[in-house]
Formats: sequence, C-alpha cells, structure tokens
Amino acid sequence: MTVIVTGSSGLLGSALIRSLRGDGQTVITLVRRPPRGAGESFWNPEKGLLDTDVLQEADAVVHLAGAGIGGKRWTPDRKRLILRSRVDGTRTIARALAHMRHKPRVFLSASAVGYYGDTRDRVVDESSPPGTGFLADVVRAWESETEPAEDAGIRTVRLRTGMVLSGKGGALGPILPIFRLGLGAPLGSGRQFWPWIAIDDWVGAVRHMLDDPEARGPVNLTAPNPVTNAEFTRTLGKVLGKPTLPLAVPGFALRLGLGEFASEGVLIGPRAVPKRLLAMNYTFRYTDLRRALAAVL
Repeated sequence: MTVIVTGSSGLLGSALIRSLRGDGQTVITLVRRPPRGAGESFWNPEKGLLDTDVLQEADAVVHLAGAGIGGKRWTPDRKRLILRSRVDGTRTIARALAHMRHKPRVFLSASAVGYYGDTRDRVVDESSPPGTGFLADVVRAWESETEPAEDAGIRTVRLRTGMVLSGKGGALGPILPIFRLGLGAPLGSGRQFWPWIAIDDWVGAVRHMLDDPEARGPVNLTAPNPVTNAEFTRTLGKVLGKPTLPLAVPGFALRLGLGEFASEGVLIGPRAVPKRLLAMNYTFRYTDLRRALAAVL
C-alpha cells in the first residue's frame, strides 16, 4: 500500500509513518521545503500547489497538517493562521483528489473534538451537534473542506482527535516539568472533561480505519473513558510519584497567562466518547488513564 501523509514532522504524523514503514508500507510525505528524496514531494497549500502525479500513486491519503493550537497566545493573526492552515490544506488536497483519474480508496483528514465545544457532563458522540466558540467554528470549516473528496466517491474519514498522550511531547509536553516538580494542580474548576487517547491507540485506530471499509464520516479518536481535569491531575501525579497541590489554579490566572486559549482549550472540554470506533470493533490497548500514562512515560 502507498500512503501519502501530510504533517509528517509532527507528533502524530511521525508516529504513524514509523508504524507504516515498519510494516513495509510505502509512505510519501508532502513537505513545504525542497524534497530530499523520492519519499517526499513538495506542496504549498496556501497557493494550491500540489504534484498530482504523486497522488495518482496513492492507495490512501492521511492529511494531518495544521498550525498548533496551543503554545502561543491567540492574537488575531494567530487565529487566522490556525484557521487558514487547516482550511487551505484540506481544500487543496480534497479538490485535487476529486479530480484524480486514479483515486485513492480512502482519505483520512485530521479534525478535533473541539467540534463539540463545552459539553460539561453531557456525553457526546459523533452524532452530537456542534458546539460554539472559535475552535468549534474552525473544526466545522475544516471538515467541510473534505466534501469534494467525499462527493467524488472516496471513502472519507474525519479524525476528531482528543488529547493525545505521548512521552515525546504533545499535550503532555508543557505540563510534565511542572508535575515533576510536585507543582501539578487542577485547572479552574477541575470539572471540565479532557478526552484523551494514548498515542499507540491513535496510530492503531488510524491504521484500522485505513483498512476498514465501514470507516467513514466523523470518528472520535478518544479512549472510551474521558476524565475530568481534576482526575487527570491526580492520576498523573500518582504515575510520576509526585504530590499535587490541593488548590486549583484559578481560571482568571490562566486567562491572564494564556489568553483566549485558556478559555477554550484548557478550562472547558467535551465529554467525548468513541462510539463509532467501538462499533468498528477496534480494540483499545489503553482504556485506563493510569495504565496509559505509565506506558507513554
């Protein structure tokens, strides 16, 4: 199988590529710099530039590229970049695929559980309506750009990913040093849900959907047991053998430090469950947060 992958330098893309190549699959990555070999091809999503000859070779396309959500304050320019990096890239690929003579059999496109907004205690699955806020608006626009590929008959999956647990960075990267100092604490009320998935399960689920003809539409890539921020804090402290602080970090302090990202990316969250993934008979390696954290760390 030949798989085209974007976002290959990111945490998820690099893990997926290692897994695919480890099994002898052919992977071609789309890169924004001069290619360094036959396994790379140049693209510029902002200008709609893409080598369609490379796409003709593909059995599958996995599109993961997009600017990071966290790490920087959401200035107006940053918010435009977050939106455009997702919309432009997805539009470029989906439209190109729709016009291919030899179309890939499956197109997997990144998305996020931010689609659901803040659901508090309400459980949501792939049939639930969208929420409100900047992230929910971004995800709706992002997912809509996959439609040309889907309308052209390509099996299209929207990967609504939650908080991916990895010892190599991602969501755990900025908080591990704090917890290792024994300074971990709940954030805000601590009651907001943080839907999570171990990186091995993320890769396993994506590979499952590459082959499963029933996989299509939105799919939540989260473990079956989402936890609150307070429970996540306690569990991470126990895994690291470190105490956690009894008092929470106030929401106003987080907003001062992180700006709008704190309000949408930290202090609220959806209680999302992987109903469709379970219906596809995907078997999770990690359904217990403590086991998952111990494994990735």
